[in-house]
Amino acid sequence: MTERSDVIVAGTGPAGMLAALAFSRAGFSVGLAGPTSNRADGRTTALMAPALAVLDSVGVLSEIEPEAAPLRIMRIVDGTHRLVRSPVVTFHAGEIGEPHFGLNIPNQVLNSALESAVRQSSDIRWHESLVNGWDIGEAQVAARLADGSAVAAKLAVAADGRNSPARTAVGIRVSTKTYPQSALVLSFAHTRGHAFASTEFHTESGPFTQVPLPCDRSSLVWVMPPKEAERLAGLPEEELSRIVEARMQSMLGKVTVDSACQIYPLSASLPAAFAKNRVALVGEAAHMFPPIGAQGLNLGVRDIQQLVEIASNNRDDPGAAKALATYDAKRRPDILARTGAVSLLNRSLLSDLLPAQLARSAGLGALGAFAPLRALFMREGLRPGSGFSAFFSTVREQVRR
Repeated sequence: MTERSDVIVAGTGPAGMLAALAFSRAGFSVGLAGPTSNRADGRTTALMAPALAVLDSVGVLSEIEPEAAPLRIMRIVDGTHRLVRSPVVTFHAGEIGEPHFGLNIPNQVLNSALESAVRQSSDIRWHESLVNGWDIGEAQVAARLADGSAVAAKLAVAADGRNSPARTAVGIRVSTKTYPQSALVLSFAHTRGHAFASTEFHTESGPFTQVPLPCDRSSLVWVMPPKEAERLAGLPEEELSRIVEARMQSMLGKVTVDSACQIYPLSASLPAAFAKNRVALVGEAAHMFPPIGAQGLNLGVRDIQQLVEIASNNRDDPGAAKALATYDAKRRPDILARTGAVSLLNRSLLSDLLPAQLARSAGLGALGAFAPLRALFMREGLRPGSGFSAFFSTVREQVRR
């Protein structure tokens, strides 16, 4: 038997469940395909204010907030030992009139809240089974599930990850770059308060990023060569704690690692198209890059927002070629800009070339010294386009004076 819905969502990570909720709130019936969420995911996700508004719109923010920590200050520190070092740059949410940039949320908390909301939605039919294959037709797309059932719709949302089978099924080519880096992920307690500040240390092997958690705890994403990640993950907690504290220059006092270590190899990928043949890509199916600047899922949330908006304007056939062409065109500038910027910054950290060091130092120095530029950068990081509009409004106002 083949069930029918308005939209199929493949993938039950945060992007997939959020997509299902957003489409259901917009009045679409949704067939969601995928197993229950990963309960062992020890990572956290920093979601910025616009993404939090989307969580609020689907009714899960109030459940998440008590378990998350606000990000009020974001700081970049040059932790390299190279000839040219960049000045410390500090961003305060209050500079742009925001109470905080966003929240740092444990993935287990985020997944649990989204899963609960999905189960409570009468417009979402969750098939807790993997997609075995796709049948792509002119008028509809159908997902064949491992349990023998099938779901058909006019639009399929591929939220099925970096190796997206749905993307492969419609023949979208993808360019992938593997980095000589892995991310070591853990959480730790500390004796000095973090003041809800996140600090990203730039090192020769990649960023070392501390992000606040509730109470005197923080999460850590430490990018380094894969063999070094394996070595550190195998150390006793006491020794690893001392190494983390030393890398942080004891800025948070005594550190005690209090979680298991997880290791994630890093790569970047970009598809040739973001939609094709009734399938639209969101999340890691549409873009993947190193964990720098809290861009990953925030970019995925914007994918979902734009796709739901376009589908709502094309209710008769949300998967029509014209609708998907609009989605591709609207998402391309944002995705290319974010992936390009993150890739460039990561390459600059790995490069020993003096011009790369000078360029990075000059850029960060300008951000630290010039408040309007810093405000532009912060607003643009939260809401694409808002930084430039605010910047030029300020310039026009100064010219009038």
